[in-house]
Amino acid sequence: MPLSSGSTGASAAGAGVSRSQLAEVVRAIRQCPIIDNHAHPLLKPEQLAKYPLLSITTEASGDAMYATSTSLAHIRGIKQLAHVLDCGHTWEAVVAAIEQRRIDDYEDWISECLDGIQTILVDDGLDADEEVYDYDWHASFTRTPCKRIVRIETLAGRIAHTHGLGFKAGDDTDALFQAFLAEFEKSILDAVADPEVVGFKSVVCYRTGLDVPAMPDLELARASFRELVSGYSGAKSGVARIQHPGLNDLIVHKAAQLISQMPGRTKKPIQFHTGLGDNDITLTKSSPSHLQGFIRAYPSLPIVLLHASYPFTRELGYLATMYSNVYADIGEIFPFISKDGQEKALRQILELCPWSKILWSTDGHWFPETYILAIIQVREVLESVLCEFIRKGLIHWKAAIELARMVLFTNSNKIYHLDLEFVEWHENSDANNQDADESIRDETDLDIFTRFLYDNQHGKTPDLVRISWIDMVAFPRTRMIPFRKLITSLEQGLRTDIGLAKATLGQLKNDLLAPGVGPVDEYRLYPDFSSLKAGPVPGHWSMYADFRDQDGSTVPLCPRTQLQRAQELGAQHGLFFLVGFEIEFVLLERSSSGLTALTNNGHAWSTSRVFANATIAKLLADMVRTLESMDIFVEQVHAEGALGQFELVLPPLAPVAAVDTLLHTREVIAALATTAGYRFTLHPKPFAGMNGTAAHAHLSISSSSSSFSSGDVSKDIYEPFYAGILKHLRAIAAFTYSNPCSYERVLDGAWAGGRWVTWGTQNREAPLRKIADSHWEFKCLDGLANAYLAMASILFAGMRGLIDKEPLTWGDCGVDPATLTENDRKELHVLQMLPASVGEALQALKEDEGLIDMLGEELVDRYVAVKEREVQFLESLGDSDQRRAWLMERH
Repeated sequence: MPLSSGSTGASAAGAGVSRSQLAEVVRAIRQCPIIDNHAHPLLKPEQLAKYPLLSITTEASGDAMYATSTSLAHIRGIKQLAHVLDCGHTWEAVVAAIEQRRIDDYEDWISECLDGIQTILVDDGLDADEEVYDYDWHASFTRTPCKRIVRIETLAGRIAHTHGLGFKAGDDTDALFQAFLAEFEKSILDAVADPEVVGFKSVVCYRTGLDVPAMPDLELARASFRELVSGYSGAKSGVARIQHPGLNDLIVHKAAQLISQMPGRTKKPIQFHTGLGDNDITLTKSSPSHLQGFIRAYPSLPIVLLHASYPFTRELGYLATMYSNVYADIGEIFPFISKDGQEKALRQILELCPWSKILWSTDGHWFPETYILAIIQVREVLESVLCEFIRKGLIHWKAAIELARMVLFTNSNKIYHLDLEFVEWHENSDANNQDADESIRDETDLDIFTRFLYDNQHGKTPDLVRISWIDMVAFPRTRMIPFRKLITSLEQGLRTDIGLAKATLGQLKNDLLAPGVGPVDEYRLYPDFSSLKAGPVPGHWSMYADFRDQDGSTVPLCPRTQLQRAQELGAQHGLFFLVGFEIEFVLLERSSSGLTALTNNGHAWSTSRVFANATIAKLLADMVRTLESMDIFVEQVHAEGALGQFELVLPPLAPVAAVDTLLHTREVIAALATTAGYRFTLHPKPFAGMNGTAAHAHLSISSSSSSFSSGDVSKDIYEPFYAGILKHLRAIAAFTYSNPCSYERVLDGAWAGGRWVTWGTQNREAPLRKIADSHWEFKCLDGLANAYLAMASILFAGMRGLIDKEPLTWGDCGVDPATLTENDRKELHVLQMLPASVGEALQALKEDEGLIDMLGEELVDRYVAVKEREVQFLESLGDSDQRRAWLMERH
């Protein structure tokens, strides 16, 4: 499975991220200087009363504006301004306080509102330019001088105004048209040469829509120009409003052609208004997707799509991702939509779009309050979303700081060629940062559950919520709580953990107990609400849990806790992991003779023939669709080699989240297969003579100074790490090949990872397959392993190797290890075989002091006792067919 690119990641629970690290992210966001890449001039004091202050949180106008007082955006704006102004939390109190600040010292109030802005790129092409300050006047409130964004339609409109006023009946409109184009071209070239101009702006969205053709229609533009000047009656602003089919498209194309002729590094971007705007816009023509043909026509022209393209944010992210010359601005939604909407928009843009392509702007205009609200809100939303991502293991805390700085400063600095120095904003920083630590409270279970309920309810709450775990023998178990009971407990601050006998972590699948395990005392099972998913069956939600002692302390015997410890150890050394599982499973039919293989209908590896069976095709599609509804996005599906055998490839995640996702997915597969009349099994060798069933894991390493996508993790990191895994591989097998039937699958020449301790680049007969730099595949793992313990042992072994600077003495094995000669083995250091039985693997574990030191003696002793008792029980069942049938019913 190709491990997808991703950011470094560590969840708060599972990767060692601390409150101080989260507070450092918040401080960095609050102190990051802002390059406001799109805004408009402020009104002169004597003009303020001409425009309604209500417009600071809405694009609505006229009578529609007065309903804004009941909008979430307005209510939030009142609270934030009231806090800044130290006044009552009503609109009337805020208006009175603002008017007083205008009287006392308007420029001081402006300075406070623009605090934190490095520079503003001012679009000064709005109407009524005599009512506003010049763009360079604003520089008295910013750290560095402000620059201009030239509005293309305003340039063209001034020229058209002159020609329209001078037009007389009988004039040659074709000649006027050519003169108009020549003057327009000169104006664009003058702006291109002007160092004060750093970009251009088009409002074609407001005029004829964003469906600009890839090639302009010259004849239509000529006819539209003729209509414009021949019927022109003038405009008070001195700017003709060009809103004519073909003509608007032509001036945008002319500007793009001229700017594209600039030398590569000095090309000045064109901004396009997209999405959110006033009622002049035709909404259906405001999606940036209409610009795709235009974008393709000018591949070297930097294009900035403004305003988050709301409500077409995903389209914006798609275009910025797929075209190297397109950038996504996520301004104006601050402060015009609710906080929840802003957070969703930020998540949507980050679903696909690299953060090196994202910019931010206030779209401040007329009133300084539009600036301060936008600044407060973007910092607040960045804090909320990025800290959530860090807690979930989606991004490393240092990468989150990089993301915020790139969005707020670095990307605009680069795209507009500003050459500004990044210096953190320390003005008023004490007030901004004195409560940074306090603002990082851990998200409560009620917070998570309520948000999940909001996102997933769809008009219906679940009946039951599963609290699940897997025990030492990898048996999935669950307790269920009625939804109303759980939500009531959360709302009342009552406990949601469950008492379970301590014997739970010492029992077999048939409830027999391992030696030394008795009925006395209990653990508490703490659900991890961050693992909550809707499913696996209608009416159920489910999440995974950790075992704790009565005082809330961690339990060394808890498999999930062990993996959390391993993840934390990596984070403490600046390492972060992504794990992606391949789920192989077999569908069986039930007959009078028991569970049998599906009828052979040409089933083979990756064959399309099996999907001619409509029932099978629908079942697999239902699996993918159901998982997608749970935010588990399958990367690939294909048929495997054995009858009824299939594989689903899961996305890479931080280790604990990856195993949680693996278990959620298996529950969905089992439920849907049963509903369709099949039986699902993970048995490693369900049928002799057919391919075995594995659970290969892909592992990728990143350091705090790199990313998974960059592939620049040093060999000094990943080679000792994987050397540690190889050194301890025989002991690791006790966790990864954990059942006697596991060894029925371990054969030479069967593409099952082989039987030798070695590695090889793209070698599927080696237990460790190197794919690319730090991305390796661990192949000696099957579905009967406790995946938490298996991955914990792998990560701990790797970290042991890194800490000990273990040399990678094994050579890169380029053939099936079973075919090596004795001399070849010595040369490649292929000297050990994997264990041939559970007993041999457990013995290797008991003798591996290094791995025991990492896992802890208590865990290893209990695990060995349980597995030895399980082997005794399985041997008592009789022949291999009886054991196979017994296991397939349970796995």
